[in-house]
Amino acid sequence: MTTKGILGKKVGMTQVFTEAGELVPVTVIEVGTNVVMQVKTMENDGYEAIQLGFDDQRAVSVNKPAKGHADKANTAPKRFVREIRDVELGEYKVGDEINADIFEAGNFVDVTGTSKGHGFAGSIKKDNQQRGPMGHGSRYHRRPGSMGIIINRVMKGKLLPGRMGGNRVTIQNLEIVKADTENGVLLIKGNVPGANKSYVTIKSTIK
Repeated sequence: MTTKGILGKKVGMTQVFTEAGELVPVTVIEVGTNVVMQVKTMENDGYEAIQLGFDDQRAVSVNKPAKGHADKANTAPKRFVREIRDVELGEYKVGDEINADIFEAGNFVDVTGTSKGHGFAGSIKKDNQQRGPMGHGSRYHRRPGSMGIIINRVMKGKLLPGRMGGNRVTIQNLEIVKADTENGVLLIKGNVPGANKSYVTIKSTIK
């Protein structure tokens, strides 16, 4: 099974009417123009993939290796570079441009991004645990409950307060409502991981 993919930036959410008159919430992804930075082959790299770059970066802001890598594709250095595996290598060569028309309405995709970071969070917010009694006699209001039955040891896997969010998250089987090639935008039904202006990877679904 060959895979199609493109990189983009999350703009925000809105809602649109389908042809059937149904109002659906959509996430707007700006994909603009992706550039094939490198084609990886089994002979040279041990696996097959294409490396895509998105969102131009000023040459003065990057080091010489990154600038030289972009020069091979005859393009500007990119802020967001990712690989797409299991593609039909014969369709791509270094310097090719990929636009929103790689997908069309009705396609299903998997979207990968970095979830919003919430910093240090308690177990109620982070792990959806219940709070204890709020009466004055209770020792546990929003604190973690029992640490277990063994003294001086916390059992593995115990859900405790800690850093929440900022993880790599993939949401599968999202439907593309519209592929606007003129404006370089994909409208994807539902929500995708990450804050506005964060980068995402969109690939044809594996399921």
